[in-house]
Amino acid sequence: MAVLSYNEILPKTIITYSGAPYEVLSSHVFRMQKRKPVNQTKLRNLVTGQVLEISFHSNETAEEAETERMDAVYLYSNDKESWFAEEGNPKNRFSFPADTVHDQVQWLAPNTVVEVLTYEEKPMTIKIPVKVDLVVKEAPPAVKGNTVSGGTKLATLSTGAKVNVPLFINEGDVVRINTDSGEYSERMEKA
Repeated sequence: MAVLSYNEILPKTIITYSGAPYEVLSSHVFRMQKRKPVNQTKLRNLVTGQVLEISFHSNETAEEAETERMDAVYLYSNDKESWFAEEGNPKNRFSFPADTVHDQVQWLAPNTVVEVLTYEEKPMTIKIPVKVDLVVKEAPPAVKGNTVSGGTKLATLSTGAKVNVPLFINEGDVVRINTDSGEYSERMEKA
């Protein structure tokens, strides 16, 4: 377990703070007039999802959390949970509360492989690919002269997610979606 000084607590680092694993979302080291430097951070609890703003002073340190990564297969979601199974070991199933992973799961088709971050052998969070290819399930027809609004329409994807796509996209097309922004990226060749 590495001990990080105040200025080594950087975004995407996972630290142990108050006995729980936290992901560093942002950090900013600054010095106010004649005072010692401070690292103003924003931390997200990997268990509860709670976000805290914490200042680390130059004499403070934090322990890097001992986390591991595991590949898992997305199985399905219901109203309250999203279920996964360890890749190669379908008996090892686990779930996350739907409200904590909904923003990521909406882009996943069943049997998609994702990366799961574990802490003390317990699954904490998932990491999905930045770009995914999904089939358009429903797309309203383009109406002639409808380019005033920017030339987009709302389409429903095979996972149930809704996204704005260009007017030339039709049902059955395969589109690439940027999962970070939730936006259409490009149309792909049909398989």
